[in-house]
Amino acid sequence: MRLPILFFRLYLLALFCFVFAPIVTSTVFSFNSDRFPTMPLGHFTTQWYQTAFARPEVWEAFRNSMTVALSAATLSTALGFATAYTDFRFGFRFKPAYLALALLPPTIPLVIMGLAMLAWLGQLGLSGTITGIVIAHTVMAAPFAMAICRLRLQQMDASLEAAAWNLGASPWRAMRVVVVPFCLPAIISAFCLTAAVSFDEFIVAWFVSGLNRTVPVMILEILQGNVDPQINAIGTVVFITSITLVVAAQLLLLGRTAR
Repeated sequence: MRLPILFFRLYLLALFCFVFAPIVTSTVFSFNSDRFPTMPLGHFTTQWYQTAFARPEVWEAFRNSMTVALSAATLSTALGFATAYTDFRFGFRFKPAYLALALLPPTIPLVIMGLAMLAWLGQLGLSGTITGIVIAHTVMAAPFAMAICRLRLQQMDASLEAAAWNLGASPWRAMRVVVVPFCLPAIISAFCLTAAVSFDEFIVAWFVSGLNRTVPVMILEILQGNVDPQINAIGTVVFITSITLVVAAQLLLLGRTAR
């Protein structure tokens, strides 16, 4: 039995290294004084961070990304909770189809999603706007919020809400004072995760952003025809922001589950 466990651990270690080695390398080179990513390393410097964040377009891209991420996370979390609560509270004939449709967007290839969003938002006159990116990212991220909230609701005793009704609370008040507090860690976790998904997303944003570039779109434009160490600095900031949100979401879920 020990040999399979050893192989499994070695596999996980190799997978971990495969995923994170490029990120660690990019972070190391973001503090390297040499312009080109070659060995041996030069001396430690924060020059590339200073140069990158002295550019107005970088601040504009970060502002756009934060605006989109916070807006999309808010809408996705609200929509995901509402979808999960509908599944939890009501029984209806086509519930499997309802759940399949609710969880469908992440299964669609991003290029197809981007083209579809470009066509749809173009018809609405929202292509190339911040609002259009928010709508596209909300559609993409809401299923993640729905899955997290649904998982939390499955741990709830349905009689708690029924008890509130029996004590005279309206359905709306019962949801506010019983269901929402019970689901609050999952709601915050869903918000953090969907914000990270939106902040990192590139392909759909590239199709629909127009002149309102987000950080991933701006990184691609800087990379075209250039080897620019500022990309390592910007990428490191993006990674730290995203991983912080994901870890916060995971800790909230694990902390509540442990209780």
